[in-house]
Amino acid sequence: MITWRAGTVVSVGRAWRGAVELGVELHDPQPISDAGVGVRTPGRAPSEQRGVRAPVRALAYPELVGPMDVGARVLLNVTALDRGLGTGGYALVAARTDRVPDDPTPSPGHLVKARYTPLQTMVLGVDDPESDHHGLLCDADDLAGLPVVVADLHSAVPAIIAGARHSAASAGRPAPRIAYVMTDGGALPAWFSRTMSTLRETGWLASCVTVGQAFGGDLEAVTVHMGLLAAHLVVGADLVIVAQGPGNLGTGTRWGFSGVSAGEALNAAATLHGRPIASLRVSGVDARARHRGVSHHSLTAFGRVALAPADVVVPEFPAGSPLAALGDTITAQSAALGAPVGRHHLVRVDAGPDLLAALAGTPIPLSTMGRGLDVDPAAFLAAAVAGVHAESVVDR
Repeated sequence: MITWRAGTVVSVGRAWRGAVELGVELHDPQPISDAGVGVRTPGRAPSEQRGVRAPVRALAYPELVGPMDVGARVLLNVTALDRGLGTGGYALVAARTDRVPDDPTPSPGHLVKARYTPLQTMVLGVDDPESDHHGLLCDADDLAGLPVVVADLHSAVPAIIAGARHSAASAGRPAPRIAYVMTDGGALPAWFSRTMSTLRETGWLASCVTVGQAFGGDLEAVTVHMGLLAAHLVVGADLVIVAQGPGNLGTGTRWGFSGVSAGEALNAAATLHGRPIASLRVSGVDARARHRGVSHHSLTAFGRVALAPADVVVPEFPAGSPLAALGDTITAQSAALGAPVGRHHLVRVDAGPDLLAALAGTPIPLSTMGRGLDVDPAAFLAAAVAGVHAESVVDR
C-alpha cells in the first residue's frame, strides 16, 4: 500500500535536469520524525500518530506531473518517508490536484516505461521505427570490442569516469567519450540523479541511455543490449559504463539484490562482441561483514551470473599504505573469480596516491552508502581502477 498525503507547495528549490525540489506544507500530519524516520505506534491509526505537518522536502519530475510553482496543490507519495527508507529523503509528487497539466506536444515513439503504473510514460526509443537511428540499429549486432565496464552501484559511475580520465591524461591522450547505460535496478527516472546531471553538464559524460523500465536518459532503449549498441553506434562512445540508477534493493540474502543484473550485463557485452570489464564492489569500513573487502554482490553477480569471461579489475594498494592489509584481503577474495578457479581474467591495476588525487577532483562529491572518499577510499579506488583499465584498452 502507498501512504498518501495532500499538500501545498510553499517553496521551489534546486532544479536540475528533469527534476525540481519543493517545500510542501502537508494538509494532514505525516507520521514521521523530523529526521524522516517512521514513528508509528502499533495499534494506533495513522491519523493518531505523533508526526510533523510541514514543510516536507518533496521532489517533482515536471515531465511527468507538469510544472510546479508556489501555491500548487499536490498529491504526495510519502511511503518511503513513513518507513524511513533511503530514497534521498523526499516525498514524491504524484500529481497536481488544483489543475490538470496541459497535454504534451505530440511526438513520435511508442516505448512505454514504468509500464502499468499510474505514472507510466511514453518515450521515443532510439531504435523505434520513427527514430532517426532506426536504420542504423535495425540489424546492429556487434560492439567491435568496445570496453564495457559493469558496476553494481550507481555511486561507482563517477569514480570509473575519473579513473578513465586519469588514465588518458597520464598517457597524454584526450579524455575518452563515455556513455552511461542506466539499468532499472534502482531509481527508474534518470532525472533523480544529480550525479548524472552534473556529469553531463561538465562534459564528463557524453550521454545517458536508459534501458528496461528506466527512463529520462538522452536516449531510450528496451534492453541493455540495445542500449549498448546505441552507445556504440549513436553516441560514438570510446567506452561504456553499465550500472543501475541511484538506490540498490537488497534483502541481505545471496540472491535477493538488484545488483544481480551486473552479471547479466557482462553477458550482454560479451554476446555483442564487446570487451566486458567487471568493477568490483569493495569496502574497507562497511559494518556488514558480507560487504567488507569484496562484496558478496560482486562475488555472486560476477562469479555465478556472468557466464562469459570478463576482465575483473583488482586494485593494488601500495605497500605500507593504510589500505595495504585490505588489499591483501581483496586479492584473496577475488582469486575465486579468476582462472583456473573461476572463468575470468584478473587484471591488477595500481591504486596509488595519483589515482586518489584524481578522485578528489571529480565535479560532484563522491558518496556510497552515505560514506565519502575520506571515509571509504577503497570503494572508489576499486571503481576507478576499472576505468583506468577500460581506457587503456580502447581501440584507437
